[in-house]
Amino acid sequence: MAIPPLHKPLSKITAHHITAGDTVKLAVLTGPADGSPTTVVFEVWEPGGAQPLNWHPESVETFVVLAGEGRAVSDEHERDLAPGDVLVLPPGSKHRITNTSATERLYTLTIMSPDEGFTDLIQRGPVALLDDADLAVLGAAR
Repeated sequence: MAIPPLHKPLSKITAHHITAGDTVKLAVLTGPADGSPTTVVFEVWEPGGAQPLNWHPESVETFVVLAGEGRAVSDEHERDLAPGDVLVLPPGSKHRITNTSATERLYTLTIMSPDEGFTDLIQRGPVALLDDADLAVLGAAR
């Protein structure tokens, strides 16, 4: 008997900040709880927002920029980010992404493989609301 595909409506997705006061919202779209070793996250950086310097010893992290502009630093490398860009960070790279806009949000789909505890880290943080602008980027404005 075949395993049915996973279908998760957006109404079942909850965003979080990793810690209170963060300027990045993260919404896990799928991950280990769904039977996947890979995690997919919708990330929203507020204008001027940034994640702290971080690294994942065993994971490749891929960012697909959906909207907005930013700057990625990975070890000694720096790259500007714009819609349609794909950024792939190798395991162990020390990295940080900053939204370079003072007025617009930066949006990415982020793929972490393997998860390496990323989902748990996100979901332990305080709940953050995805507003209509965020949902519109996912094509879910109603």
